[in-house]
Amino acid sequence: MSENHTVGNKDLISSDEERIAAFLRERNLAKTNSLSAKVVPVDSFYTRYGKRFLDLLISIPVFIILLPFNIFFGICTFFDVGRPIFYKQTRIGKDGKPFTMVKFRNMNNNKDADGKLLPARERITKFGHFMRRWSLDELLNFWPVLKGDMSIIGPRPLPAFFHERFSDRHRMRSAVKPGLECPRVISVEGELYQKQFENDVWYVENISFLTDLKMIFLLVKMVFSSKARPNASGSGSGSYFVGYDDDCRAIYKELALEKYGDLMRTEGNN
Repeated sequence: MSENHTVGNKDLISSDEERIAAFLRERNLAKTNSLSAKVVPVDSFYTRYGKRFLDLLISIPVFIILLPFNIFFGICTFFDVGRPIFYKQTRIGKDGKPFTMVKFRNMNNNKDADGKLLPARERITKFGHFMRRWSLDELLNFWPVLKGDMSIIGPRPLPAFFHERFSDRHRMRSAVKPGLECPRVISVEGELYQKQFENDVWYVENISFLTDLKMIFLLVKMVFSSKARPNASGSGSGSYFVGYDDDCRAIYKELALEKYGDLMRTEGNN
């Protein structure tokens, strides 16, 4: 990791995960693209002007109110993990353009035998677990909302290496600015990532002032409900999205190994 603790793609991906992602990309990505419905983003006065006004209306006072809390959490982080108290990570922004997200450090930097960072659940500190459980590590995200990199409501910004794994349909989740959260409002079959991505593209096709108000209400409810809050690692399994199965559904590493592990080993021996 660099001196300013900027986290890049390669620091987050194990060689095993890269191999699985490559296998699924070769096996199922073209099929998924051919069978997936096209996404048509909303283009309206609200998406062009109103949404940004709403973001500023909410984020400016909230940022000021949270400033002393963030200073306090910064001091706690210093005594928990030392300097620097922040780390930076490249995330996917609007139209697939990368931007830098800044968060409080709440994990150590232990790595595996390949020199890759261990999964978040194995590196997080006790204080870091507390911060993540109550979404306190998200409070700094009001700054990128003010800057214009993010919005209050929108698909959660994901690591940049996800972009090459996405189907054309799910890549359209970046047709809008990423948000603090995009609460799920539709029912979708499949594992967590499939549900998340489909909810994201639904949002892209249904953005409106009323939709954002409803999701802001759900976001506030989520903050005060640990059951409604997303898993800190981003998936129910604590594992990254790696590609699509034979049914064109997004899956994570452990599920991919369960479905295709034997086939991958067989092909690897040939």
